[in-house]
Amino acid sequence: MENKRCNQVPSWPIIMLLLTFTIYLNLSLVVATETETYIVQLSSPRDHTFAQNEDLESWYSTFLPKISLDSEKKPQMVYAYRNVLKGFAAKLTIEQVKEMKEKDGVISVWPQRVLSLHTTHTPNFLGLQLDLGVWRGSNYGKGIIIGVLDTGITPNHPSFSDSGMGPPPKKWKGKCEVAGCNNKLIGVRSFITNGTGSMLDEEGHGTHTSSTAAGNFVAGANALGNDNGTAAGMAPFAHLAMYKVCDENGCSESDIVAAMDAAVDDGVDVLSLSLGGGSIPFYIDGIAIGAFAATQKGIFVSCSAGNEGPFNASLSNEAPWILTVGASTVDRKVKATVKLGNGAFLDGESLFQPKDFSPSLLPLVYPGMNGDLRTMQCAPGTLNNTDVKGKVVICLRGGEVGRVAKGQIVKDAGGAAMILTNEKVDGVSTIADAHVLPVSYVGYKDGVSILEYLNSTPSPVATIIFHGTVIGDKSAPQVTSFSSRGPSVASPGILKPDIIGPGVSILAAWPVSVDNKTTTAATFNVVSGTSMSCPHLSGIATLLKSAHPDWSPAAIKSAIMTTADLVNLNNQPIEDEQELPASLFAIGAGHVNPSKATDPGLVYDLQPDDYIPYLCGLGYSNEQVIAIVQKQVSCVNSTSIPSPQLNYPSFSIKLSINVSKSYTRTVTNVGDANSSYTVKIFTPPNIAISVSPSTLTFSAVNQKLSYEVTFTPIGSGPLTQFSEGALLWNSAKHSVRSPISIKYT
Repeated sequence: MENKRCNQVPSWPIIMLLLTFTIYLNLSLVVATETETYIVQLSSPRDHTFAQNEDLESWYSTFLPKISLDSEKKPQMVYAYRNVLKGFAAKLTIEQVKEMKEKDGVISVWPQRVLSLHTTHTPNFLGLQLDLGVWRGSNYGKGIIIGVLDTGITPNHPSFSDSGMGPPPKKWKGKCEVAGCNNKLIGVRSFITNGTGSMLDEEGHGTHTSSTAAGNFVAGANALGNDNGTAAGMAPFAHLAMYKVCDENGCSESDIVAAMDAAVDDGVDVLSLSLGGGSIPFYIDGIAIGAFAATQKGIFVSCSAGNEGPFNASLSNEAPWILTVGASTVDRKVKATVKLGNGAFLDGESLFQPKDFSPSLLPLVYPGMNGDLRTMQCAPGTLNNTDVKGKVVICLRGGEVGRVAKGQIVKDAGGAAMILTNEKVDGVSTIADAHVLPVSYVGYKDGVSILEYLNSTPSPVATIIFHGTVIGDKSAPQVTSFSSRGPSVASPGILKPDIIGPGVSILAAWPVSVDNKTTTAATFNVVSGTSMSCPHLSGIATLLKSAHPDWSPAAIKSAIMTTADLVNLNNQPIEDEQELPASLFAIGAGHVNPSKATDPGLVYDLQPDDYIPYLCGLGYSNEQVIAIVQKQVSCVNSTSIPSPQLNYPSFSIKLSINVSKSYTRTVTNVGDANSSYTVKIFTPPNIAISVSPSTLTFSAVNQKLSYEVTFTPIGSGPLTQFSEGALLWNSAKHSVRSPISIKYT
């Protein structure tokens, strides 16, 4: 049997098994790079009062530094304080701050602290708020059981406290095989057959994913002093059951199927699997088969899409009864800025933010100048004959060791710091890792700029300036380079991935202290991968199931997909790692929006038997279909349908010149009883799309209506590229969107 891999971005063997979850910034210092907001406190001038606010502001302005260089940013006053203190807030560079501190009358200058609600950042980023909206409407997932298949769990971690929780539902039949279970963590079982060791989490991955999905509230969470705040999962009052199926040897498919089998019997409501393998037919895919059985029992299944991006056709877990989740960024970074000898500042990331690293410029060296790829990547042994002692060393991402391991190689060789740069394919995607020495991980373009500077002078120098946690990146959400892409290989007629969610630099529970210094049990780590985005969606599905207990797994998936966001915080189309609009094969239906998903208006529903004609349409034999659906099937007697005919919330079709194709969809009204929806079509180039009827009028809740969509190629000449469009059903309150992917053949 094929071994399944955890869908995390490869990194440090222990610190970087990538996981998921996040934390909201609370009382964190935000230090300026070029211009950041500082608060300036002044002593009041003697024998002078200000009659007007304008006079006071004019006086404040005299403290602003003058511009001495054309390239220097102009200081900008943000606020002029009058009552709480004498002083003002201004956007300043680090050099301007130094100048201002020397002026008479200036008492102090400090970077502003960013204050926020006491919750993890991903809930806040996704619009989840205490005592409001989805969290309140779903009672924080209370009464729902999430089963997580992973590397185990850390029962005594505060994220798994049962504070504020009641007992599990009476239907629960699972068991706890370790000490420490309670009303939050109601089950822990191991299904590792080919290995030895503890039933607990020795890798960290399972602890991280579980707390991302349903961790309870934990105040004061941080990693290496960064990302401070109160941690919480997406469904903080849901119950958790851990099924250990992975260890340092990987994840055996037989163990996975056994665990899914047990979870169905135990009574879980949601299954979360942050693991997977390459694309294979569903009838020999243990996860697909297990997930179908779970779906038959009304269990929602969420799986990671894989970390093989940005290459096309690289997905895992493609079955249409699974929610396939890709990874995106959030608007929080732990900033580490490269300062070059030419005065350039280039922003990167690092979770390790040493306070004692000197800002003095150091010699800059690139061992890979010799053109050897292993040396470019700072592979083991490649620095033995290079003088890097006391220098800033440039290393290229990729190769035989992970990002943190490269830093260890540099440190062992005597290097003072490392600049880690992307290859072109990874673009601007960066990650905050718990490095072992001062590091700035920069994107491809900035890496090119650094190398250009290196080649422009006989004595290149650089340093790294650390700024801590910064919130407000308007490019978020952005699809990260490692997130696997469609089209689906196993079923090209189904658009995958389905959705994207937070999966980059996610802070969540960890079994041990990252720095090995703390004695608290509240230990956290920041990791990245679709392993992290999957439990975000598992938790959100839990909220929807709690709010709408009568919804089927397909209805919950539809609600998530048809309400997804398509723009970033800058109100521009969501981008990929190359800063280009992300394709449907990267984002699927878009970025999850929990608040909209709880009230979608219409859903595309499916029952388990509805998948049988679809499976027959894939060309599977009776035996192969029976292997999946676990009941007698005759594809000869069944009405086989092409994949795009499945009542799915998206379209993925193949067209030939002069050949039209029509497909039907059925929507169920879960909004107001009396409502009317009118279709709006975003048509791709060289294609005509018509919908009949163009208006759907409902008179009852749960009423079903159908429509037909016809796709007709127009123009001349063979067309082979993919094209994208969308179909929206709009009412006075709702907009129900289905993305359309078309391949011309």
